[in-house]
Amino acid sequence: MKDYITRPLYTQKVEPFIGKSLIKVMTGQRRIGKSYLLMQLADMLRQRRADANLIYIDKERLDFAALKTEQDLYQYVRQHLEQNRPNYLFVDEVQEIENFQLALRSLLNEDACDIYCTGSNARILSGELATHLAGRYVEIHVHSLSYQEFLDFNRLADNGESLRRYLIFGGMPYLHNLPMDENVIFEYLRSVYSTILLKDVVSRENIRNVSFLENLVAYLADNTGSLFSAQNISKYLKSQRVNMPTQTILNYLKALCNSYFIYKLQRADTHGMKIFEIGEKYYFEDLGLHNAIRHFDFRRDVNKLMENVVCIELMRAGYQVHIGKNGNKEIDFMASKGSQRIYVQVSYLLPDETTIEREFGNLLDIPDNYPKYVVTMDEMLCGSNYQGIKQVHLRDFLLAEDKERL
Repeated sequence: MKDYITRPLYTQKVEPFIGKSLIKVMTGQRRIGKSYLLMQLADMLRQRRADANLIYIDKERLDFAALKTEQDLYQYVRQHLEQNRPNYLFVDEVQEIENFQLALRSLLNEDACDIYCTGSNARILSGELATHLAGRYVEIHVHSLSYQEFLDFNRLADNGESLRRYLIFGGMPYLHNLPMDENVIFEYLRSVYSTILLKDVVSRENIRNVSFLENLVAYLADNTGSLFSAQNISKYLKSQRVNMPTQTILNYLKALCNSYFIYKLQRADTHGMKIFEIGEKYYFEDLGLHNAIRHFDFRRDVNKLMENVVCIELMRAGYQVHIGKNGNKEIDFMASKGSQRIYVQVSYLLPDETTIEREFGNLLDIPDNYPKYVVTMDEMLCGSNYQGIKQVHLRDFLLAEDKERL
């Protein structure tokens, strides 16, 4: 049994599906902790069933380099199944096996084993897996460490300095093995960034212009939380004497999203949830990787870091997140989950009446009774209400299990 720190947020999501005839797929960016979650699940099952037969395939190890196609995978599993024992199959980075979905479909139909796997590319669900296994799998999306997990992993108290570290270093799980030294941590994060770009974007998506891809990522890092248009970027590049077609930019953005490195948020009308096709925003899965890409200044960039961390926290909590549009006014985040909805504005400080009126005014103009919050790091006013809208400190927002009842 490997030593690791548990992440019950995700194992609890898998729990209801254990033993069910469904493939359990954990997706997310590379190095986000999916492999360790797979190990935790294997240990859970081993503890529950002493007679369990666990078949574990890790495609990042040379031991399994020979498993290249669906036939290789199928034959390997069949050879390791045992009669009169419960069989469990675990495949780490399943997308590295060509046509893996055909082998999984056959094993599922034969009721040969209970199947768990991880993947680092969204195409395994939007394309390959969905086509052949519609209705036969459940996805558990894994994010970088939450603020609470960051505190637990690094044995830190909840205070202003810990929050600052989280906003700078992000939530990659391996960081708890490193000293809290900016040079050491960013050296590690830059190596992770290179691996994601080369393995999950350039190689898998057949990207040709790697230099432009890197410049595009740097542009996204500089403009996190700003409205983005591929056409506008194309025009900007032409002004810099760089000719890049709009469709190529869109393809590269999609490739980055497929690797879960960034997420695209579209704008939606607050009244009828109409989705606007023009103008979207991009946020990074992990702030540490975001900050490792370009030199950043905490004071200058803190607002965009706060926006990014709030966006991912809402996703982690299971919300579908959009940029809210109410007439000509914009709401940072409109987050929906079933019949629930919350609106969130993010502002580092509220230094004057003009800022207060802007941040709260946009929310006050929305004619419904869903919870509305202004998330800030202004210690003086946190916990107060402004005409029914609550001002919440970022730490409290990140630590709250129920975002509707802050």
